[in-house]
Amino acid sequence: MNYPPSIQKLIDLFSKFPTVGPKTAARFVFYLLKSDKKEIDELIYSLSNLKTNIKSCFFCFKSFELTASSKNNGFCKICSDASRDKSQLCIIEKETDLLAIEKIKKYRGRYFILDGIVKKQGGKETRIKELKKRIKNNPEIKEIIIATNSTTEGEATALYLERELKFFNKKITRLARGLPMGGELEYADNETLKNALEGRK
Repeated sequence: MNYPPSIQKLIDLFSKFPTVGPKTAARFVFYLLKSDKKEIDELIYSLSNLKTNIKSCFFCFKSFELTASSKNNGFCKICSDASRDKSQLCIIEKETDLLAIEKIKKYRGRYFILDGIVKKQGGKETRIKELKKRIKNNPEIKEIIIATNSTTEGEATALYLERELKFFNKKITRLARGLPMGGELEYADNETLKNALEGRK
């Protein structure tokens, strides 16, 4: 027995979300079916605003919400902060890793979000070309911190980045080995992440 087309369509859409399979997607849809119209309208409004009000930073690709001041420059709060150390650039896989590092309040440089590991994803490369352009166009960068996750893919990405970026003649460091192998930055506790950042080499 198949679901009605309207239900199946939503299940298919939710199934595209990371870590969401068809069964979980179906639970989402049936939850929505039981929800009142006000809750549905709020969800639709929030989804619409997500594409309208949220933009990617011109420098680091961090998501930020447009405000009267940000509309003019296109940079997130971190990249717009004149007090940040422009000599340091921390390369991370995803935005949640940036939030994890910011939470420990021990890093004052800038970031670059790769948007995943270095591999072809649906025909689209991660942002290696953009990364090289940032480094080339910002000679004040003295240290490049590679802060990929301690997974097999993250390690391969880090090695690839070291090879690709060595020609810029910048100091290239990596997080210390305090992070467990196979772990991800966003799940590391603050003390472990702080030690990994401070002990980079």
